[in-house]
Amino acid sequence: MHIIITDAWLARSRALHLNGFKLILMALAGSGLLMLGAVATYHWVFLEGVRQGWPGFSSMARLVTQGELDANKLYMRDNLDAMARKLGEMQARMVQIESLGERVAGLAGFDPAEFRAPPASGGALIGSKPLTPEEFQLAMANLESTAGASIDWLTAVESRLFDQKIQRSMVPTQEPVTNGNVGSPFGFRIDPITGRAALHTGLDFPADTGTPILAAAGGVVVVQEYHPAYGNMVEIDHGNDLITRYAHASRVLTKKGDLVKRGQHIADVGSTGRSTGPHLHFEVLVSGVPQDPRRFLSAGESLAGLLPGRQAPPVR
Repeated sequence: MHIIITDAWLARSRALHLNGFKLILMALAGSGLLMLGAVATYHWVFLEGVRQGWPGFSSMARLVTQGELDANKLYMRDNLDAMARKLGEMQARMVQIESLGERVAGLAGFDPAEFRAPPASGGALIGSKPLTPEEFQLAMANLESTAGASIDWLTAVESRLFDQKIQRSMVPTQEPVTNGNVGSPFGFRIDPITGRAALHTGLDFPADTGTPILAAAGGVVVVQEYHPAYGNMVEIDHGNDLITRYAHASRVLTKKGDLVKRGQHIADVGSTGRSTGPHLHFEVLVSGVPQDPRRFLSAGESLAGLLPGRQAPPVR
């Protein structure tokens, strides 16, 4: 095909030679432009008709969007069913957590009935139906409430167990001298200096000078001084009006106000003060009254109930 283009202004002409391939390309390009224009016109007219409320366009819009709505509902249904299955698994886990929490609460001294979850339920599956979004949201809200209550409950149990652990660590059950043998027991005895009957207010642990003296429990050093009778002396306050006293030390490694832990090396055995030889004089005082330290050392952790304010009777 030959096309001749004449320019009247420039008084000249130009010839274009088109073969079959070029004609096909031009036809395709023209068709594409025509289709794009038609689509743009359709969308403009359609959107304008829906927006302006032209007759017939509302029903057309519903027909066009119905398929998209159905697809979205199907997608939401599939995801909702999957989330419902996960919700069921989470609820089963919560039942296990609550059951475990009840057992731990019993160990901590709580009444499990105070925190008991709603009774378990079950039965045959009859007339099952898909979970609606509203039902799912309600189930999630209930699960969140249950989880919050369980967290509060376990936090309280943890606090109680921690308190019990602290109380046990504050009871003087640690031997103040490793593998020490008691030389003079608590109670009335013949005083080794005067030869008369007198009350011995603690236990004596004979040991070589320099043998480590260990704190029988954790606490705060409230006294560190030289006493005419007790010599170099340390007193540790363990709370609940409970104090331990360590006397006749040759060297003291702590000072007033120090925090010490159970088994900490606080002094060395000596023979200072009113003493006939190197040993540790160890006392336990409850509300200022001397107690037999052997009862604490032999009872171990069970003595946590013997402190003032506990259910068990106080040491006498």
